[in-house]
Amino acid sequence: MMSKKKKVCMIVQAPMVKGGIASVVNGYRGSVLEEEFKIKYVESYKDGGKFTKLLKGISGYFHFIKVLFLEKPELIHIHSSFGPSFYRKIPYIYMANWFKIPIVNHCHGAEFDTFYLKASMRKKRLIEKVYNKCSVMIALSDEWKERLGLIVPVSKIKVIENYSSIHEDAIKEKTNRKSNKQILFLGEIGRRKGCYDIPAIVEKVVEKFPEVKFVLGGTGDIASIQSLLSEKGIEKNVVFPGWVRGKEKDKLLRESDIFFLPSYNEGMPMSILDAMGYGLPVISTIVGGIPKIVHNGENGYVCEPGDVQALSDALIKILMSEFLCKKYARSSVEIVKQGYSFERHIKQLAKLYKSQ
Repeated sequence: MMSKKKKVCMIVQAPMVKGGIASVVNGYRGSVLEEEFKIKYVESYKDGGKFTKLLKGISGYFHFIKVLFLEKPELIHIHSSFGPSFYRKIPYIYMANWFKIPIVNHCHGAEFDTFYLKASMRKKRLIEKVYNKCSVMIALSDEWKERLGLIVPVSKIKVIENYSSIHEDAIKEKTNRKSNKQILFLGEIGRRKGCYDIPAIVEKVVEKFPEVKFVLGGTGDIASIQSLLSEKGIEKNVVFPGWVRGKEKDKLLRESDIFFLPSYNEGMPMSILDAMGYGLPVISTIVGGIPKIVHNGENGYVCEPGDVQALSDALIKILMSEFLCKKYARSSVEIVKQGYSFERHIKQLAKLYKSQ
């Protein structure tokens, strides 16, 4: 006799939302997770203007109420971040509490200092009250477990790191082609991702490799970064294709030599894990869970955020050696295979679901 599937309601973003949370959740849709559990998705957010976001938020609450009464879920899995996302998720947490349903809060936030450490006492008390209503908090790394441990008991926190998919055909292509000196960045173009350091980094790299091409895929402060590049006379070395997804993103990951993310705050970036699954060496920073996946001298380098000289030197070192580039590329793939596969991630999530 077949066992009854556990009913899980997942609070998510709309599939086309820009960023890592939607990327994580989109991997669940149509996966083996849906074969093992009866999952109902409730969308709480979509990109757009204030009115569009407000309408989506309100419709999400009504949809959730309908699911609570008609579907009777046995577990609520909320994907949340810091800032406005925290406040949007409060009604879901309170409603699930009223129905006495266990809550798994999957925390994708990055700016912990602003969110909690530097917050007013009133806001701190609210965060503590809300988070402690959850049965489990999912942290993206051990470092984030330690941080969340300032808010909830450590016994409530489970580390489930983000995942990557291996693209064997892309890796084979990369092995057989020559370097094209293309460096790829994917993400929100702004201060948190270190984008205001990029013009100074490009300037240093261009001195050694005049033909180098930086591709900054994303939306945000593009005009400001372009202005800084123009001042230095290096705007021709940087292109801004906008937010990329699907075939366009796949093409950029296939044809680039290095992935670059000079962030100041991160959880466990899906952009880096995606790049590693395509066999890319990575240059990034010592923040969040990044040092767990980018190992100095193994599949790339991690530097202090804002250290323009170190980040430039790391990029130049890989660009100077095709042997090193290919060696680090292979290591990126091995790191994913050993600890960050989609299958492993789903097994951890399924085990957590069953324990609640």
